[in-house]
Amino acid sequence: MSLTEDLKARAEVSAKKYPENIRKVMSNGIQILKDTNMISKALKTGDLIPEITLPNAAHKNISVQEVLLDKKVILSFYRGSWCPYCNLELIALQRSLHEFEKYGATLIAISPETPDNSLTTSEKNNLSFEVLSDIDNKIAKEFNLAFSLPDDLIEVYKGFNIDLEKSNGNKNQQLPVSATYIIDQDGTIVYDFIKEDYKERADPKEIIKQLKNK
Repeated sequence: MSLTEDLKARAEVSAKKYPENIRKVMSNGIQILKDTNMISKALKTGDLIPEITLPNAAHKNISVQEVLLDKKVILSFYRGSWCPYCNLELIALQRSLHEFEKYGATLIAISPETPDNSLTTSEKNNLSFEVLSDIDNKIAKEFNLAFSLPDDLIEVYKGFNIDLEKSNGNKNQQLPVSATYIIDQDGTIVYDFIKEDYKERADPKEIIKQLKNK
């Protein structure tokens, strides 16, 4: 199945699994993002990306601008290893690495998790691409992707044993909107996929299609 189909199947299972009050809180969290129209302010196609240097899972600083000297970059912002939709996305992206490279692009993922938690993510999903730690969502904020979780959603996550303070190494209770970009070698965004609904992600098939056309 495609990533889009996998995500849809996962969402259907979740809809049956959780009681209505839980589903309502989670749905309201998405609607709040839509109502604030926050992604209208996010960096999009045609914009230049900021300087990005972040630690990878081995605590080594990686410069996106240095990577761009050799090839295009597919930049994927995800929420964390605790998010099943993120893990489905990362696995699907891993499967498509060869195709990405074929069209002159390399993949870099970014999350607000600490390097140690990013290492767990990499190991758990057998990832061979860079997973960078954006502590305090500093880069996500420059992309205008960061948002604060509403209190009722924080409580729901705690009920799921999701500890964002432990995962992210802070008490901010902030996450990035899930987003995928293709960055040209001059630092210009040539493709963007940004959705308030965390259950929607850029399908690798679409990313490859875009790479072919760039």
